[in-house]
Amino acid sequence: MYNNKKKLALRYIVLIILVIIVVFLSIVSKVVNEERKLTLVEQSIKDTGLFINKIIYAPIKFINSKIKEVNEKKDLYNKYKELEKRIEELDLVKAKNDELERELNSMKKILDLNNTLSSEEFLNATVINRNLGYWFNTITIDKGSNHGVKVDMPVIVSEGLVGKVISTTAFNSTVKLLTNEDRSNKISVKINIGQKFVYGLLTDYDQKKNCFIIEGIDQNVDIPIDSVVTTTGLGNLFPSGILVGKVKSIETDNFDLAKIVEIESDVDFNDLSFVTILRRKEIKQ
Repeated sequence: MYNNKKKLALRYIVLIILVIIVVFLSIVSKVVNEERKLTLVEQSIKDTGLFINKIIYAPIKFINSKIKEVNEKKDLYNKYKELEKRIEELDLVKAKNDELERELNSMKKILDLNNTLSSEEFLNATVINRNLGYWFNTITIDKGSNHGVKVDMPVIVSEGLVGKVISTTAFNSTVKLLTNEDRSNKISVKINIGQKFVYGLLTDYDQKKNCFIIEGIDQNVDIPIDSVVTTTGLGNLFPSGILVGKVKSIETDNFDLAKIVEIESDVDFNDLSFVTILRRKEIKQ
């Protein structure tokens, strides 16, 4: 125990002596730093002091430079994370703005639609549910019997016919889409070919081709591509004049007796957010 204390005291003494020597040589080197010719002894003392200073302070300078480098890298990393966070916030804001712009455009289309069709009453609704397993079959909207919605009322958007109401609750309704796999209710439609109309039945939807099928059209009738297809008003289901789509292609049936017309709708059935329910205006007695 005594030897350990003695060694430790000796180390302290050596360290103190080295510090005194360094300080002494530093002072001497400063003192002899004059504009005069130095003696050989003074030159030796000055050079030795500067050399020792260089040796002593070199590790300190190196450590300081490394500490400064680490701090700069840390600041740079913090700035990078801050910038990354701001970019994420900007992406969120942009996505929100895009969504708001899309909703605004949808609402504008609804307003334009309300100004265009005047023979029916309009009830705007929002799509609140859609079953992923039956994506092209039905949607649920936030208007029901308490809002005057009834079964078989047509549902549209500005681009055309969407479907019809098949069931209601007090505050919600289920809409059967035109793209529904169940084609038990055929829709009477007419094709505008100049000054007259050709009538047929909308019977099916081809999901692969993304088009509707019209059957029952005479083989001898010439139908131009891009002819407009609308509802007829027959059957007291859909009012006359609701846009369904435009003629995409024309084929003949297996017996060459009638034409099969494929029509393409401008309605994006994958993206239905806002729709409009058509209600017949009540006739005042």
